[in-house]
Amino acid sequence: MDWFANLKLNTKLNLILFTLLVGLFIITAYLTYRDQQDLVLNLALEHSRGVARQVIATTDYMSDVVGDEPETNYALVPQVVATQIAKRISEGNRYAIRQISLNYRNPENRPDDFEIEQLKSFTGPPRKETYQVLNESGGKVFRYMQSMIAEQSCLECHGSYESAPTFIQNHYPPGHSSYNYKVGQVLGAVSVSWPMAGLYKEIGVNLRHELVYRIGILAFVFIVMGMLTRRFIIEPISSASTTINRVATTGDLSERISAKGSRDEIGQLINNFNEMMAALDRTTLQRKESESRYQSLIEATPAAILTFLENGKIVISNQVAEKLLGISRSQLLGESLFDFLEDGEPFSMKIADFFREKKWNDVGYFTQHKLRKTNGEIIVVNATIVLASNLNNVPIFTALITEADT
Repeated sequence: MDWFANLKLNTKLNLILFTLLVGLFIITAYLTYRDQQDLVLNLALEHSRGVARQVIATTDYMSDVVGDEPETNYALVPQVVATQIAKRISEGNRYAIRQISLNYRNPENRPDDFEIEQLKSFTGPPRKETYQVLNESGGKVFRYMQSMIAEQSCLECHGSYESAPTFIQNHYPPGHSSYNYKVGQVLGAVSVSWPMAGLYKEIGVNLRHELVYRIGILAFVFIVMGMLTRRFIIEPISSASTTINRVATTGDLSERISAKGSRDEIGQLINNFNEMMAALDRTTLQRKESESRYQSLIEATPAAILTFLENGKIVISNQVAEKLLGISRSQLLGESLFDFLEDGEPFSMKIADFFREKKWNDVGYFTQHKLRKTNGEIIVVNATIVLASNLNNVPIFTALITEADT
């Protein structure tokens, strides 16, 4: 993930946001597809249920109102009428409707394997309908069946052989399985077959429309969130980064980041930074003023003053020290005080021992040395050494040096 860590914040946020939106789109597409499937199947179920009820209602109505007409017109037999109406209803549609029975009289009503299995299940515990999606030779097919229950009017043809009309007796001899039904028994069922290819086509159309709509919404959300992220996160952080880099480059502590009245976490961070910069600016000014006062003080002192580190490196000097050593300040700073003393090495060790053993008092201690000037002249000097500072356990010493009386 090093490549990701090296990306700019704006790119990272855009990638994260884009990934989240793509994931959301995929989930949304899946849920939409599933919802469309459920919707189409429910529509197929309700439509199949509706046409089955129409066929059953037609059969029941014809059984109630038709008298002796079928004797002279076979087309008025209730089952025949219902079959023809079912053909008319399904004509020009993608689905097929027919009446089927285990004890069929018309060979066209012979049930297939699925219908046989469902008809047998209707004879068990009371159940009015069943539906499934099956894989058949032409593809997936939605199959629906609704049971047809024998009523009193149905028994005129499906009761005993003796009570059946003459034209029925002539067509179907005694012992035929279509006789001897009782009220409440399952005569057969209305079967509806609906190829899923057409339904899936509707799903595809609906899904495309839905996805286009959702893509538009997600794109709008992505753009708006990108603009808001850039406005309230990227731009403030970028401004802060630019200001901090400018401070680091120029050392100008007067720089400030514009917070634009924001009170969120980023705004609070910017305000804290500005307060820190103001404090640093004040501290730096005070330090400079203190250094200036200190420099003025040591310049007014008649003794030579040298401030040095534990290793003898000189960090501050006054003009008297420069004249005493015969060297300019630019050349003196950074040199070791111990190099100018005849006993420089023993003196450095003594300084270290005194510091480690904490023998410094409030005044320091007095010592006398032979000092070699840059021109080779050796003079005897008196030196008072004090521990000027011990910040963070880094000792800084100051030496007040005067030429000894000879």
